[in-house]
Amino acid sequence: MSQREDLLAGARRCLVEKGYHRTTARDIAKASGAHLASIGYHFGSKDALMNMAALEAQGEWGDVIGEVVRAAGEADTPQRLRIALDELLAALPQQRELVLTSLQAYAQLEFSDDIRAPVVAATEETRTELAALVLGRDAADIGPEDAQGLGSVVSALVVGLLVQSLVDPSSLPSGAQITDALRVLADGQDQGEAPGGQDGR
Repeated sequence: MSQREDLLAGARRCLVEKGYHRTTARDIAKASGAHLASIGYHFGSKDALMNMAALEAQGEWGDVIGEVVRAAGEADTPQRLRIALDELLAALPQQRELVLTSLQAYAQLEFSDDIRAPVVAATEETRTELAALVLGRDAADIGPEDAQGLGSVVSALVVGLLVQSLVDPSSLPSGAQITDALRVLADGQDQGEAPGGQDGR
C-alpha cells in the first residue's frame, strides 16, 4: 500500500479502537507506521484524514447494501423486503467494524461541509435503491416522492438496525419479525390477531 493508503487504514483502525474524538495524530501515525508529518502532507489535517476514513467506510457500507438488494432477487414485495433484511442481519456480525466506523460519519455532519455533502449524496442514492427494492423496480424508475417517503422509511429502519447491532446485538429481530411489525404499524392490528378480530370473524 502507499503511504496515503496506510494512513487511511490506520485512521480507520483508530476509529474502531478509540473513536473519532479520542484519536490523536500520533495515534494514527503509530497505527499506520507512517511519519507524523505525512498526515499534513497527504490530507492537510488529522480531522480531514479522519473524515476521509469515515467516508471510505460509508462507501463500503453502500456496497453491502447493494449486495443485500441483489440478494432479494425477483421475489414478491413482502418477500423481497424480508430477504433483504435477513441478508443485512446476517452480515452485521462480520461487518461490526465497518458499521462502527461508518456510523461515526453521521456525528460529524454538523461540523464539516467536506463530510456533509458526500453523506447527503450517498443517503439520497441509498433511499432510491431501497425504494426500488421494495417496489420491485429499477432505481432509474423511482421518483422523488417514493425515494423521500418509502426510501426514507426503509433507510431509517436500516440505520436503526445498525445502531441496535452495536448496542444490543442479541435483541435484533429477524426479517420476518420486522415485516410483521411493519404490517401491524400499517394496519393497526395486534401481532397474532386474526384478520377478522381476535376470534377470527
